[in-house]
Amino acid sequence: MDAIEKYVHDHSSPEAQLLHELDRETHLRVLNPRMISGHIQGKLLELLVRMLRPRNILEIGTFTGYSSLCMAAGLDDGGTIDTCEVDDELQPIAQSYFDRSPYGSRIRLHIGSALDIAPRLGKRFDLVFIDGDKREYPAYYDMLFDNGLVSSGAVILADNILWYGKVVQPVAHNDHHTQALLEFNRMVAEDPRVENVILPLRDGINIIRVK
Repeated sequence: MDAIEKYVHDHSSPEAQLLHELDRETHLRVLNPRMISGHIQGKLLELLVRMLRPRNILEIGTFTGYSSLCMAAGLDDGGTIDTCEVDDELQPIAQSYFDRSPYGSRIRLHIGSALDIAPRLGKRFDLVFIDGDKREYPAYYDMLFDNGLVSSGAVILADNILWYGKVVQPVAHNDHHTQALLEFNRMVAEDPRVENVILPLRDGINIIRVK
């Protein structure tokens, strides 16, 4: 942790004990633990939920459940999160922490592709957090609009949008992750239905508001 990052951590609201335990277990037991949202991004998600006051949240990519728990903590009573994860091996960890959390009853974990699951839920979502397979980001975006899952005033948050700086570097012909993220960012920037700003926090978050 560099000096600026440490300063940010030291001068932000502290991490809940349950989240600290989940972060530690993720780093001990799961491949690619850097995929976890972590304290600062998690606190941002919680505060955004408190400010936006969504009733229905869709999360694409649960991983071990850190971001789900952060958003659930910010929800008003009666709010729900539908979170979709393709890797069924992560389900036991995520669900165990949902079960331990006072906010866990607000979270519904679905195993499978969000492209299949989300249109079948029969909901419109006030907030969507995209953190799934980077190669499918353009497809997630189209899904939300083509199926009427978001409407005016909804907010879409897309994580890892700077992809370790690769979006401003020459892209290899077989680098499908970076190619898809470049396409996603272009789609958003050229879409008259939305307004957006990219926040360079950690690996970048594209904050998108439906007009």
